[in-house]
Amino acid sequence: MQGTRHRIGRERLENRDQRACQRIPHPHPQLFSLPSLCLSPRSLSHRLDKLHIRTAMTGREILLKMKEKVLGSSDPDSGKGKSKMSHHITHGFHLVKGKAHHPMEDYVVAQFKNIDDHELGLFAIFDGHLSHEIPEYLQSNLFKNILKEPDFWTEPQKAVERAYRVTDANILEKAVDLGKGGSTAVTAILIDCQKLVVANVGDSRAIVCKNGVAKQLSVDHEPSTEREDIENRGGFVSNFPGDVPRVDGQLAVARAFGDKSLKKHLSSEPYVMVDLVDDTTEFVVLASDGLWKVMTNQEVVDSIIQIKDARAAAKHLTEEAVKRRSSDDISCIVVRFR
Repeated sequence: MQGTRHRIGRERLENRDQRACQRIPHPHPQLFSLPSLCLSPRSLSHRLDKLHIRTAMTGREILLKMKEKVLGSSDPDSGKGKSKMSHHITHGFHLVKGKAHHPMEDYVVAQFKNIDDHELGLFAIFDGHLSHEIPEYLQSNLFKNILKEPDFWTEPQKAVERAYRVTDANILEKAVDLGKGGSTAVTAILIDCQKLVVANVGDSRAIVCKNGVAKQLSVDHEPSTEREDIENRGGFVSNFPGDVPRVDGQLAVARAFGDKSLKKHLSSEPYVMVDLVDDTTEFVVLASDGLWKVMTNQEVVDSIIQIKDARAAAKHLTEEAVKRRSSDDISCIVVRFR
């Protein structure tokens, strides 16, 4: 009899709890697979905690999206920005680590900077060899040295040439700290959205697209084309079967920053040119040789001419280079003018 009373009492309590659950609609019905399911207070608390976590995660994702929209991506291998002087001018960059078993040796600069009443777009790619310290040093110091030149605003070409020489001398003086390697470089300075000053040493390259046609703004400094100068300095250019021409059988470029052990046979003198921005200018591409080894200038232009987002265009080019089996580090900057 006592057991029967206990059983009837439990049934009454269960029925009461069920009626209460039916009367009170659940604030978060999406947590339940069956609308009539009734949970214990402990289970209900657990479900609400899960909802709170999901809501909090969604909030964080929204904040990250908002932050990226305002400040740009926090991914160091990808980013974008735009001019304040002309909102039509935007830039984006993307980097991909190659297959070699060493740290990433490509470094980039991509930013707009206001100086007095001028706006400068500063863009550069530094492609290290046997070193990540030297391209990192260039990333921090080359533009500073260019802008320190007193005649930068009146004779930017001469200022860039001198700053390249000064920076290379500083690197050689710091060889104990920076190591024995070196770096190529391609730099582009956009002055007041009107004029591009482009310079390079080595085989990192810059091109401009005007009316759908690619025009190279830099020169690939290859040992085979500078053999006479190298030999006049006392060096030689090797040309072994199955290999590219190399300075003293070692370096595959004729001009570079650093490389102290080869410096007497190398040059750090940049090729510099000025290109005016006009209504035909569509975009500029700077990239390391990991891109140019597998794509021609016109192929690069044709590949991204319909991609209006600069960062998406840069990423597309790096992905295309990987598809074409480029195994080197690949870095790319795209500056769009319209």
